[in-house]
Amino acid sequence: MRKKTLRDLAARDGDRIVVRVDFNVPLLDGRVMDDTRVEHTLPTLRRLTATGARLVLLSHLGRPGGRPRPELSLRPVAARLGELLGEDVRFSPRTAGPETLARARALAPGEILVAENTRFLEGETGNDAELAATFAALGDHFVNDAFGTAHRAHASTAGLALAMRARGGEAVAGLLLEREIRVLGEALDSPGRPFVAVLGGAKVSDKIAVIEKMLARADRVLVGGAMANTFFRALGLETGRSLVDEEGVDLAARLMDRAGDRLMLPVDCVVAPRIDAVTTTREVPRAEVGAEDRIGDIGSASRRLFAGELEQARTIVWNGPVGVSEMPPFAAGTAAVARSVAVATASGALTIAGGGDSAAAVRAAGLADAFTHVSTGGGASLAFLAGKTLPGVEALSDA
Repeated sequence: MRKKTLRDLAARDGDRIVVRVDFNVPLLDGRVMDDTRVEHTLPTLRRLTATGARLVLLSHLGRPGGRPRPELSLRPVAARLGELLGEDVRFSPRTAGPETLARARALAPGEILVAENTRFLEGETGNDAELAATFAALGDHFVNDAFGTAHRAHASTAGLALAMRARGGEAVAGLLLEREIRVLGEALDSPGRPFVAVLGGAKVSDKIAVIEKMLARADRVLVGGAMANTFFRALGLETGRSLVDEEGVDLAARLMDRAGDRLMLPVDCVVAPRIDAVTTTREVPRAEVGAEDRIGDIGSASRRLFAGELEQARTIVWNGPVGVSEMPPFAAGTAAVARSVAVATASGALTIAGGGDSAAAVRAAGLADAFTHVSTGGGASLAFLAGKTLPGVEALSDA
């Protein structure tokens, strides 16, 4: 990448490093329920502490709206980080300011301090320059290892990078951020052929830039999820009471005209009278969806059709489940896609699952290790695949 990375960081022993991590993890009763994102930060943190650096970690958690909310405190995440590292991790109940600065200065070489949720401060999401400067004052250099927030220009991401550079420090990419950009960039810029993209999710209009990018580069684009319903509607098919992006119907028609057979839709569906975890389902061809049906998944014929494309692919990018995969009656299609991608990986293909729901579905299928890369950022990976600039990366020091 054309930005400086951890290998370029000319830090001295004992320097304080501010590290932006993505600890936006699910909590229940004060306990971390999924520590995947925390685990992904460990290589960068260990690399830095091994050099004697003193680390101040910043992260957001949830959407507290610029005010403190105890249930969204990072304190339990700091405790879980300490368990994973096997050492004490300090915690600051303040995100920035004199108290946090004093705690940062008191760190011994190799010690880690986690500051409170950045979104407890009103200026965070507005990329307030004064707040960014306060964050920058916590250290000598900045490492951004939070790919999941790289698509947002917030005070603790893009603003902090610029403020640290203005102070004379470096702003570099951590190991995780560097890998995300490298692997996603490889898939887009020099894909092995055939290159197959799988796109799910709800709205065509939300993913139009990604669809267009994939149609320009991929040999096949497989569409599933509620997004497929909009294409069905554009074909004049009955979609019953299914979710349809009404504003995207004309757009879907234009995309099909332009793409021809490179865009593949499900040929059958799993339908039910309602979308819930205990409903009764049946499979029908896509032309036989009833007026009272709700489409919740791709059918078995579609799974075989998609498998035929995926298992012979050399590059696969997957963003979005092909059904309501969090509910057992509608999870089989997404699980089948995950298994087909795993087969391709075993045959040497470069396979990438976008973050968010895609990553959750892959983990639920127990196949995260069977992909080349499972991204940690849903919105960020979507923005990158659409060819958009990532402010959190652009603000880093140039290589």
